[in-house]
Amino acid sequence: MKKLLLVIIAFASVYCATAQKPSKEQKKKEWSKLTSRPGDHIMLQLSYDTWMGVPDSIKSHMTGFSRGFNAYVMIDKVFKRAPQFSVAIGAGISTNNMYFKNYEIDITSSTAKLPFNNLENKDHFKKYKLAISYLEIPLEFRFSSNPANDTKSIKAAIGFKIGTLLNVHNKGKTYLDNNARTIKTLTAKETSNRYFNATHMAATARIGYGNFSIFGSYQLNNIFKDGVAADMKILQIGLCISGL
Repeated sequence: MKKLLLVIIAFASVYCATAQKPSKEQKKKEWSKLTSRPGDHIMLQLSYDTWMGVPDSIKSHMTGFSRGFNAYVMIDKVFKRAPQFSVAIGAGISTNNMYFKNYEIDITSSTAKLPFNNLENKDHFKKYKLAISYLEIPLEFRFSSNPANDTKSIKAAIGFKIGTLLNVHNKGKTYLDNNARTIKTLTAKETSNRYFNATHMAATARIGYGNFSIFGSYQLNNIFKDGVAADMKILQIGLCISGL
């Protein structure tokens, strides 16, 4: 028993001697590695887009693969006492492209309400889209399971972004008659922000592994100004590529 006790004491002594707390220099080196890691400073997002709250009269004319593209430059700050967590803020742009069939959204109209025109059995464009772009400031609260090696880490983030309207335009290609025969091959474009909310606010979330993740963004306020159209919001779901 005494021999066993001596062995335990000797083992504990050796362990205590070798398992000392890291020095200040070691801590600084470890912290330097964390603060200089890639940290998802660049985020590129490709998305499938839709509008929520769309009246049936508009939804029935939505067609094709409506899509968006977002790009952000972020500054990532690690929590010193919990390096798995960080907060990031940045700036960038987001775009939303919605496609319609036999339809027209007359954004250059002078009427009080935005005209959504059904062009069934009328002259119309073969391809028609409405494009919206915003300048945004995103904010994220982030988690990384392996902060020392972001490329081999499970990542998750929730956040919020606020932006200002940059541009709204519609674009039509190839003008057809009511029998779908080509009248003229051309591309027409109209630009006007008149009916659109100047501020864009959205809740965001993403989860993934390494440099790839699935993200979602849901607009919190209306696309359009009050009273000019139904209360509709942009929903984006897609792939986020991050790193650097």
